[in-house]
Formats: sequence, C-alpha cells, structure tokens
Amino acid sequence: MKSIERELICPVCKELFSQPLVLPCQHSVCHRCVRELLMPNHDDSLSTDAGSESSNPGSPRARVPSPSMEKLDRLLRSGSISSPGWRRSSVTPRVTTFPCPGCQHDIDLGERGISMLFRNFTLESIVERYRQAARAAVAIMCNVCKPPVQEATKSCMDCKASFCNECFKMNHPWGTPKAQHEYVGPTTNFRPKVLMCPEHEMEKVNMYCEVCRRPVCHLCKLGGSHANHRVTSMSSAYKILKEKLSKSIHYLISKEDQVRTQISELEVLIRHTEENGQLAERRTSEHFERLLEALQERRTEMLRSIEQSRSLRVERLRTQVEEYQGMLENSGLVGYAQEVLKETDQSCFVQTAKLLHVRIQKATDSLKTFQTAAAPSFEEFVLDTSKEELLLKELSFSGVPEPPVIDLSRCRVYNEGLIHWHLSEDSLPTDHHIVEFRKLGSEEESGWRASEPVFGCSTVLSDLSAGSRYTFRVKSCRNGVYSPSSPEVTLHTPPAPVFGFLFNEKCGFSAERLQLSKRRDSVESVAGMSLLLAAERVQTGSYICLDYIIGDTGISHGRHYWAFRVQPDSYMIKVGVASDSKLTEWFHNPRDTSSPRYDHDSGHDSGSEDTCFEVSQPFTLVTVGMGRLFIPKASASAAGDHGSRVLPMPQRIGVCLDYDAGRVFFYDADTMRCLYERPVDCSGTMYPAFGLLGGGAVHLEEFITAKRLFTPSGFTLIHTQI
Repeated sequence: MKSIERELICPVCKELFSQPLVLPCQHSVCHRCVRELLMPNHDDSLSTDAGSESSNPGSPRARVPSPSMEKLDRLLRSGSISSPGWRRSSVTPRVTTFPCPGCQHDIDLGERGISMLFRNFTLESIVERYRQAARAAVAIMCNVCKPPVQEATKSCMDCKASFCNECFKMNHPWGTPKAQHEYVGPTTNFRPKVLMCPEHEMEKVNMYCEVCRRPVCHLCKLGGSHANHRVTSMSSAYKILKEKLSKSIHYLISKEDQVRTQISELEVLIRHTEENGQLAERRTSEHFERLLEALQERRTEMLRSIEQSRSLRVERLRTQVEEYQGMLENSGLVGYAQEVLKETDQSCFVQTAKLLHVRIQKATDSLKTFQTAAAPSFEEFVLDTSKEELLLKELSFSGVPEPPVIDLSRCRVYNEGLIHWHLSEDSLPTDHHIVEFRKLGSEEESGWRASEPVFGCSTVLSDLSAGSRYTFRVKSCRNGVYSPSSPEVTLHTPPAPVFGFLFNEKCGFSAERLQLSKRRDSVESVAGMSLLLAAERVQTGSYICLDYIIGDTGISHGRHYWAFRVQPDSYMIKVGVASDSKLTEWFHNPRDTSSPRYDHDSGHDSGSEDTCFEVSQPFTLVTVGMGRLFIPKASASAAGDHGSRVLPMPQRIGVCLDYDAGRVFFYDADTMRCLYERPVDCSGTMYPAFGLLGGGAVHLEEFITAKRLFTPSGFTLIHTQI
C-alpha cells in the first residue's frame, strides 16, 4: 500500500483524499477542496466532525474529514446555510467554473454545482485501506460494547457500525432481516450499497454514457441531459472497462523488464542533465565574467581619459590665474613695472622697459578679449549606454523566443483587463506566457504582479481598480527559460464598474429605419421610407428625424460606465442617457416625422442646438458625426469660439453616469480623458440612449455585452449593482 501513496493524494490540498468527487474530466478532488475552489472566501461552519481521524498518529497525512455528503446536501437544499457564494434553496454556487487541478481544463459544473458530481467510492475505499495499513498497530473498536470496549472484528455496511463477535451476533440474530446484512472487515469507511443518480436522487444508475463518460439512470436517457447521447448498459460497461483495465495491467506487468530498463535510462538522463546543467552554468558564468572584465577594462580606460583631461585643463587654468594675478597692483607684473618706472637712467630704463612693455601690452590685450585657457564642460565625455543596456536586457540564450509585442488595438481594460499580444513570424515555439502588471501612482501597489501561465496569446486579468493607470508587459517561456519582457504599455481603467446591457428592440425602436444585429450589440441607421414620402415638404424648410434606441437595462443607483464605437463614416449620432419618467410619453405619443417641431436639431452646426433641450425632453446627449465630436454650447469649457467645441471623434467613446451625484461624463475611452461633463436629473431610472440620423452605426464593446444582466421583455425597471 505504501507504494501507491502518491496516487491517493489530492492535487489541491496535497493530503489523502477525503470524500473524493469525480470531475467531468475524470480526475478526482476532495469534496472540501471543490467547495474551496468555488468559494475561496467561504467560512465553512460545518468543518467539525466528531468522527475525526486526524488525531491518529498512524496516519501522518490524515486530516479532519469534511462533513458527510448527505448532511451537507441536506443543509444546502433546505437553505439552512447561506453565504455570498451560494444561493438560498440551491446547491449551485454563483461561480460554477474552475480549472481542474490535474489537467488545468476548465470545469463547468452548471446549475446543479457540486451535486452533479459522483462520489468516488472506489478511491475512497482504497484510501481507507491505505489508512488501515498505515495504522495497523491501532485497532478499530466496537461501537456497541459497554466498557470495557472490545476490538472490532467486522463492520456492517448496512448498520454503518463496527462490532466485536459477541455484539455482532446480538445485533444480527439468526432468522431476522439483519442477518442478511453485508459485513466486511473492520473499517471506518461505510459507503452506500447502491450508487444513486445525482440528477434524479431516487433513481439508481444502471447505464453508462459513452459521451460524458459517467454513469446515468434511465430518466437521464429518456428526457434528461443525456437524451441524445450514446449509452450502454452498466454490466456491459463494467465488463468492457474491467477487461481493458485488466489487459493494461497485465501488459504493464509483462513489460516490467522494459520499464526497469527505461527507468535506468531515465536515471542516466537525470545524471547527464545535472552534469550538462552545471556545465551550462559554468559557461554562462564565464561569459558574464568576460563581460564584466571587458566592462571593467573599458571603465578604467575611460576614467583615465577623463582624469588626464581634467588634470590638463586644471593646470592651464591655474597658469592663467597666475598670469592674471600678476596684473594686480603691487604684485607680479604690475609691481615689477612700477619698480622699473622708478629707474632714472635712460639707457638702463630703455634696456629693461622694451621687453616689459611687450608683456604689459600682451596682458592688456588679454583683458580686452578675455578667454579661458580651458573649457570646464565635459560634454564630450558624456556616455550614452541606453543601447547597451537594452542589449543587456535582451541578452538571452540562443534557444529563447523573441519577446512578444502587446497589441494595443485589441487590449481593453474595465473591471478586468483583456490583454492581447503576438509573436514575430520567425519566433521560436513557446510553452506558455506570463503577463506582468502593476498599478502606477500607488506606493502600496508599486510591485509587479504576475498572471498564471497563459497558453494562448490573450488573457483576462481580474480585480483592477477603477480610475487607475496600469502598466503591462508579457514574456514568453520555452523549456523553463524566459524571454526578455515585451515593451511596456500603459492603460487607464474607467472611473466606475462596467455596466452591461444590450440594445432594447421593444422601446422606441424603429425597425423601418434602424437595423439591429442578432446579438443586439450593434445598431445601424438606414434610409427610411417616411422621409422619402415627405420629400415634397422639404422644399419649404429643413426637416430631419432622429431615430432613438435605448439600452435594455436601467440604472437606479451607483456609478456605472459603458463604452462603444461609432462607425467613422456616420453622419450624425447622439449618445448619452435617458430618463424613464418621460420615455413612455416620448415614444408613445404620435409625431409627424416631417414636422419641423419633431426635433430641435437641424443637422447644421451639430451640437449647437443641445442648449435648446427643454425640461420635457428625456435625453441628455452629445453629438458625434462626420469624424467629429461636438461639445454643447452650454458647456462652460466650450463657452469660447466654435472651433473649441469641435473635437476629433475618438475611436472609442465612454460614458460614465454617477446616479447619486446626478452627473454624466463623456470620455475618450482609449486615453480616459474626460471630454465633457454636465449635471443630469436622475429622479427616475436612467438608460443608455442613442439617436441616429442619415446613415451610421454604433457597436457596443464586448465587455459591455458580455457582462449584461438579462431583463424581462418590454420597458422594465431593473435595479442594477455591479
């Protein structure tokens, strides 16, 4: 039993399995560990059990077992316990997907959660036999004996208790139904005699689904989740699987010599790997030592050049100082000249003064055109090592792939960050990638945080703070060696959590002039027949018609953010928020679409008519179109000339509604620069609103549609909190 110990260890807790559950990928995990994976912050109030075996010194890996499945499922179904990770009257956690600890594949437990998993009784029995072997010196005592308690000789699987010989005879008298009970050797592991279906709790499993590779009952096949799957009888599956397993075991046993030979080869490979690794370390150290020697030698030469230049310059400047000091009165050259002037003998004076005058004249000229003998600047000795530093940072082994490059055009950051990257065409294959990120402008979070290994070229990073700047970089790994990091990119998170919604085709939607995508995440304005029929009236004035559409989810409190793209060639699109208190009246009152009173916006000088919106109108919008974004006149920031109100249209536009403060903000979603803000009446429920005219389209961001909350059909108030 000792030799199979590693097969009995849970991959999560690294201890012996306790009530193991079989995952859809066929790996087993402790029941308690599955719950901890689904609810990492859940305080298990049921973690104590009177039948604990962890105190037994004969089982070093044993731990306190989690409560029985029956007790846990009964409490969860009755709603006796609840936590932030569970819904009352359900055993389904809100988060039902987690990576398998064994194979890393995503496991989706669906609506039924843990209750859909089979308990691995076979593995549980093997673990129990291992525990018994580990504590062979410790006997299992009779559960019925009065003191002094005798050692148990058998355990009844029906009574779920252990008995000594006398107690077993007394509790299972001959000729009674109890005499037919199934008994085994002394054990503490009492498993049910029949495996029941987790989806139909009163039904026994009697078939095997070949698609899902799990036992099922006849109701699962008739109308359940396995109705269209290929199934076989349990006896046939038992026979086939047992035959396959037996053949595989016999094959392994027959190849024992081959296995031993391969083990010897692997041991040789291990020895060679260690030797080659040590050799590679020595060679790498030698390379770096040579680099250090070259750097030190070059450093010495360059410092010597600086020192020689400094000494020469200082010597020249000091000589010049001495010369100028001689020009001072009663010192040096001037003092000597003053003494010569005292000479009265003409011939002697002329003999001495001739050379002196030349020196005095030279000193006079130097005063008129003063120049230092040497320049104090050492600009020619400035050393630029940026290229060399970059080369050193990119220094890597020949078998390491090129650093990846983050694709900014596909990256998005909200509550979570979607990071995309790509490798060069001639890059070596990679095993996985690591994304590193850190928050800027925050002392407590200045360190780099790393993601789990990513096996594709994109990943989603969770728990990003709102209104913050993050720096991201990616590096690749091949054979345990990492490439240099990619160039860093900085992205700005929105000022509020993401608000999810889709376009509402029930309220104010004009199917004649607006085309909605099947997923309701894009809307396009097309030419309408009503304007064509009213063409004869256009001769007398300018008439336009804005077609409005709103989101299907409303906001009644908190701060929320959403983003979208406006098609670059759109003629005119208005974006903002709308109040439900007047939407019903606005959309349901009949209007003459060709009337000049239908809409205040003439289409000329777009955005200037925004100040004309009366209190009766439900919309708070800004105008986008023809590659421009127009700031309304009423804005204090746009109180100047017309040009200051016309901005280039951002590739992505973000809207943030602060319901509690009664303000709406419009952002360039790429740079998170606030373009415009204004107060808004939030007395009712607010909805994202869009108005389209004359051709154009709006596309919601993928994160906005993926995180939406489903709403009943029609115009419905939804209290949303993200």
